[in-house]
Amino acid sequence: MSQPLINKVALVTGGSRSIGAGIVRRLSADGVKVAFTYSSSPDKAEALVRDIEAAGGAAIAMRADSADPDAVRAAVIRTVERFGGLDILVNNAGILIRETVDNYDLADFDRMFAVNVRAVFVAAQAAIKHMSEGGRIITVGSVAAERAGFPGASVYSATKGAVAAMTRGLARDLSPRGITVNTIQPGPTLSGMTVDAGEMLKPLLPVGRLGKDTEIAALVAYLCSPEAAFVTGSALTIDGGYLA
Repeated sequence: MSQPLINKVALVTGGSRSIGAGIVRRLSADGVKVAFTYSSSPDKAEALVRDIEAAGGAAIAMRADSADPDAVRAAVIRTVERFGGLDILVNNAGILIRETVDNYDLADFDRMFAVNVRAVFVAAQAAIKHMSEGGRIITVGSVAAERAGFPGASVYSATKGAVAAMTRGLARDLSPRGITVNTIQPGPTLSGMTVDAGEMLKPLLPVGRLGKDTEIAALVAYLCSPEAAFVTGSALTIDGGYLA
């Protein structure tokens, strides 16, 4: 089996489960040495590392709360120290705190923006110090940037819209250095956020099912590849027709 990204180094935030774990597995299968962060799933994180090592890959797991800028920066540094460089940053860590505007707590508002938006900026700022031409920065956003879809999603949608806008700006900043910056916008996908809502969401999807982490990971892998060098500043939707 070919490994198109052999010997590349990636950091995936929020990589211990769901979409993040799918991305970690796919990048490893493509030959990438993968570091990933987790906040509350140490058993799953260590199990994922063991699986990758058993398959002949290289991976490390690091506990880091993406709301803590110092923890995010430390994860970048540790990745570089362990693997000797950094070629790919995948900002996958994200949270959803759902509530309508009349009851939304400002502390929850601040945490949502800290994890979903500020951490993306902090990680990119730290990562580019170690990236050379051909570097890739990819953020997992959401179709919520385009359509809230349900009550109580206003703040979540705002964070994902901010990520899409920031991606365009970062792409302008980093294109002269040969670093591409993109966001992908999954629709309803089997994950910790949708496990209880799967049946409710299916009728909204023309394909009749939720997305799979492997499908999201495949798009990430494409954006990491040499073939995607002309793609930057983009928000790529992968949603089974949810926005159609």
